[in-house]
Amino acid sequence: MWWSYEDVREQKERLQREIAKRKKRGEKFEPLAAPPGQKKLCATFWGQAWCRNLESYQQYESRLPRGRSYLRQGNVYNLEIEAGQLGAVVAGSELYDTSIHIQPLPKKQWQQIVKAGAGQVGSMLDLLAGKLGDGLMRLLTDPQDGLFPKPKEIRFDCSCPDHADMCKHVSAVLYGVGVLLDTRPELLFTLRGVDQAELLSNASSAAIIDLSAKEGDLAGADLSAIFGIDLGTVVIPPVMEEAKPVKKAGKKAAKSCR
Repeated sequence: MWWSYEDVREQKERLQREIAKRKKRGEKFEPLAAPPGQKKLCATFWGQAWCRNLESYQQYESRLPRGRSYLRQGNVYNLEIEAGQLGAVVAGSELYDTSIHIQPLPKKQWQQIVKAGAGQVGSMLDLLAGKLGDGLMRLLTDPQDGLFPKPKEIRFDCSCPDHADMCKHVSAVLYGVGVLLDTRPELLFTLRGVDQAELLSNASSAAIIDLSAKEGDLAGADLSAIFGIDLGTVVIPPVMEEAKPVKKAGKKAAKSCR
């Protein structure tokens, strides 16, 4: 079946009317914007590493380009990353709900990463900015023993009529994760169910507090959320007085990625 430009325009207009209707009902519709005019979809270590891992899934290489195109066209909305789960709405011929379940990183595997990476991460800022030694980078991105999920650890579900294991809507959402990790790399650790602070070797509360007053790779970020402490309650003592310790705030059967 051949589609005319009128058909495509009418479809887009129909989808926009549906989105507007849902917004009027109080639903949010936040598009995930891919960087325009860039050959590379992601710009940071974490985003690029996620996409490289995704593209290593050889059984899905024919599906990935279409999903990448969908993302670049602004068709991915409301992407959310939680522990073990991704969710988004993707605009195709209709609006499709897509959910992806990713198994937590096995505890033993994470402890091996922490042990092997001991002494190689100096601060949370370096970790989240991807300023890591080659050895630790290779460790984290190892296809078998690293931080990124393997195909057998992924299950996905989409409300579209495509019965393939990985439809283009799922592919678009997976690429969207890489884009989101460019600005919020801590979400990768959330997704895999591990605590990135365990990779730190010499970072101290004082160093973390100092970051809140400086511009850098994470300038403007919510440092309280990233570091797990309430920076608003920290009082830096006058010179010559003893510093007070910083207190830490305490849908149907899923498709297989096999």
